[in-house]
Amino acid sequence: MQTQLIIDNLSRDAQGGRTFQRLNPLTGDLVTEGAAASVEDALDAVESASKAFASWATTGPSTRRAVMLKAADIMERRTPEFIEAMMSEVGAAQLWAGFNAFLTAQLFREAAGLVTQIQGETIPTDKPGTLSMTVRQPAGVVLSMAPWNGAGVLAARAIAYPLVCGNSVVFRASETSPRTHAIIAEILHEAGLPAGVLNFLTSTAEDSDRVVEAIIAHPAVRRVNFTGSTAVGRIIAEKAARHLKPALLELGGKAPFVVLDDADIEGAVNAAVFGSFLYQGQICMSTERFVVDEAVADEFVAKFAARAQSVPAGDPLVDAGCVVGPMVRPESGHRINGLIEDAVSKGAKVVVGGPADDAVMAATIVDKVRPDMAIYDQETFGPITTVVRVSGVEEAVRVANDTEYGLAAAVFGADSTRAFQVAMRIQAGHVHVNGSTVQNEAQAPYGGMKASGYGRFDGRAVINEFTELKWITIEPSDQPYPF
Repeated sequence: MQTQLIIDNLSRDAQGGRTFQRLNPLTGDLVTEGAAASVEDALDAVESASKAFASWATTGPSTRRAVMLKAADIMERRTPEFIEAMMSEVGAAQLWAGFNAFLTAQLFREAAGLVTQIQGETIPTDKPGTLSMTVRQPAGVVLSMAPWNGAGVLAARAIAYPLVCGNSVVFRASETSPRTHAIIAEILHEAGLPAGVLNFLTSTAEDSDRVVEAIIAHPAVRRVNFTGSTAVGRIIAEKAARHLKPALLELGGKAPFVVLDDADIEGAVNAAVFGSFLYQGQICMSTERFVVDEAVADEFVAKFAARAQSVPAGDPLVDAGCVVGPMVRPESGHRINGLIEDAVSKGAKVVVGGPADDAVMAATIVDKVRPDMAIYDQETFGPITTVVRVSGVEEAVRVANDTEYGLAAAVFGADSTRAFQVAMRIQAGHVHVNGSTVQNEAQAPYGGMKASGYGRFDGRAVINEFTELKWITIEPSDQPYPF
């Protein structure tokens, strides 16, 4: 597969014909050759988006809605192509790639419904004969960046929401999933976006800092959104702050799953398997910590381990029934093995699975994890999860919050009132009572607290992120003034 830059709705090579390669994480075979944008290419994309903004910002809601609804239909038609690209580039199982395609179409339709929700209000005033009101207006050019792990839905939300608010977008795709991301851009162009409203860039990892810095610094760029690691998110936040550009950041997680002493253990195990091992645990809201009351810990761990051992693993390109495929790169396995070695040396127990072989790793559970172990608070981002045993509700809440992250969480308990109270005390952007940590619906606000970022994608809350709020008054010209 090959990808080019898309500027003014025209595909083109990067300056100098520079390219980069994306290799299959399991076989090392070449999957995609992508155009490697330079700073000059990036500035061309911004200039194009800036020119297109003037007309796109004035389009009516019906025009924007029609584009999103058509994009949803095209996404469904191109789902087989999308699934194949995502499986090849990032080792996604058919289940996860197909789920991404479904969520992407759903998001486009939800975005279509937001076009008439961009509203202001009238404000009471003490000035006679004056109309005081607020309006929401498009902000300008938006720089959007999405990761490889949820290549469909995360790219779609980074692009669609700014567009329906009347902004133009420069989308910097992940160098790990260039073809998968390019499909999303192609779909929106096919759906009828005018030239320059959405421009598509890829660059090498080595050039990304310079390319992103140049885009953020451009005066036409008024908003930045980024989904990815907390480490990179901090860099993006610093760059945006230097130029006084508001940023929407959805970053890493270490999602806790609290199992109270009255929990439905079978139900908790079902949610645990799904939340921990879907897409090899490489989802920002994957369950990385089980905070389990000691009264039910032995039963929970035994049943969880039995289920984890039966999760199908393999190569998703060969085995359609595979759930746990390869991690995105061999280095992931090396990093996780270091965390396992540290935990075991300090008394933790691997109850199922074990060390990774480069990118290949079976579903793994590490029990009896304590705060002095690196795996206790470091994001693993692989098919491995941990169990921390606690005594009572107060310790469970304390341990659940004992992390720099605050993205997703779950609480299992038969007493729904008590479980709800625990959910209210957990510091996370979304918490699910008797459900998995891995959840997403386009109509619900999504984002994190603490080191998991700030701002919200999805739902009506996203309108605040991509519009300017302006106060306007209409006053009698002959009104009196005090001097």
